[in-house]
Amino acid sequence: MIKGRTVAKAVIGATALLLSLAPVAEAAQCGSSSAGFEAWKREFSAEAQGKGVGQTALSALMQTNYASATIAADRGQRSFSLTLDQFLAKRGATTIVAKGRQLKQSQAALFASIQQRYGVPPGPLIAIWGMETGFGSQRGNQNMLSSIATLAYDCRRPEFFTDQLYSALKLIDRGTLSGATRGSMHGEVGQTQFMPKNILAYGTGNLEVAANALNSTANFLKAHGWRAGAGYQPGEANFGAIEAWNAAGVYQKAIALMGRQIDEGAGAAAAR
Repeated sequence: MIKGRTVAKAVIGATALLLSLAPVAEAAQCGSSSAGFEAWKREFSAEAQGKGVGQTALSALMQTNYASATIAADRGQRSFSLTLDQFLAKRGATTIVAKGRQLKQSQAALFASIQQRYGVPPGPLIAIWGMETGFGSQRGNQNMLSSIATLAYDCRRPEFFTDQLYSALKLIDRGTLSGATRGSMHGEVGQTQFMPKNILAYGTGNLEVAANALNSTANFLKAHGWRAGAGYQPGEANFGAIEAWNAAGVYQKAIALMGRQIDEGAGAAAAR
């Protein structure tokens, strides 16, 4: 028994030595300027291929460019530090509410079907739609994949955007998105601005189509705890789902307030 243990220890020790001498696969290194982006793409592409990403997506990745405008936008998100009143004024809340009330009436059948399926009333959905893209009029004109690849490479938040990049590559392989898809500065796409990881999890159809985007948004909110009939103001049961949609506190409060004003009509305009 003692001899058997000695042999076993020797084998284990030799295996450990071999493992320690084996080359270690290193993750693609982040950077803070465009200088290392091309090298990073080659490294990341090799990693992605090893994880099963297909040639269509890999080819699209290799054609991306360093998105300087995305980096500038990522460093300059000052509106989230405004007070609620300042934020509402800057984002055009009065216009969003007025247009939102019209859409609630003109698209009543759509919003009724969404509420029946997901339990989410029109107000917060319309507020998100208006806040994100001005009801589809401002969906962004940046190359989605270049934006996300740049942010995955950038050292500020590489983990978050690496997840988004893998999701984008998967969607390209599926044909849901392409290397030419346009979106906003951080890679958001569609009428309510979904990131790729959320498209995979909650997307229902082409998100450039308003009905699909609104259904997808309601699907997201329901998945994050939305309960039919419960309130959605700060401190109420459904406010947590709005918090999950966007991490900025002033944005969350704006959506809740505008949503209430849309749902309750003109009588809620002055309410806080």
